[in-house]
Amino acid sequence: MIKVLLVDDHEMVRMGLAAYLSTQEDIDVIGEASNGKDGIKLATERQPDVILMDLVMDGMNGIEATKAIIEKNPAARIIVLTSFMDDEKVYPVIEAGAMSYLLKTSKAWDISQAIRATFRGEGVMETQVTNKMIQRMRTANQKQPHDQLTVRELEVLKLIADGQSNQDIADTLCITIKTVKTHVSSIFQKLDVYDRTQAAIYALRHHIAE
Repeated sequence: MIKVLLVDDHEMVRMGLAAYLSTQEDIDVIGEASNGKDGIKLATERQPDVILMDLVMDGMNGIEATKAIIEKNPAARIIVLTSFMDDEKVYPVIEAGAMSYLLKTSKAWDISQAIRATFRGEGVMETQVTNKMIQRMRTANQKQPHDQLTVRELEVLKLIADGQSNQDIADTLCITIKTVKTHVSSIFQKLDVYDRTQAAIYALRHHIAE
């Protein structure tokens, strides 16, 4: 028997899921929680095999709850069941340790099958989520323009972003003005920018400078 915990702030959603899952001979709903904090408490007390976790809830959201549950029990198997597909929710909850990600528009049978698969240790992802993760991996593997910069050029770029003039940079790094100008010219070329303002904006956007 697969012990399942439901964590969702909508009572009707919990009731509907519980009613359907009760018809499955191998699934037993052992608890329900209406927020992340109660979900953590029940997960600790009842040790479910699989947790169905909503993302947007009052008090403590599903991302925070997932992270807390996984920290307490790294073997916990969590299925996100949500209406949301935006990046700021998908990536953080997967990184927090959720194994599967489904939308609430999923068919009841698909949800029960996802519970069984997740129980076996197999992640189940909506196609859109899979595509997002693949795209993110591709983007991460692509070289960025600033990857071409030398260590010294990165230092100069940070100082440009700090608003320092060529003379200030020369004094800070103990190099000549001519050397600074050479570095600045190379930075502009590699980043495909035309002035110090664009270079500074690039540095801030890519967290090279704070």
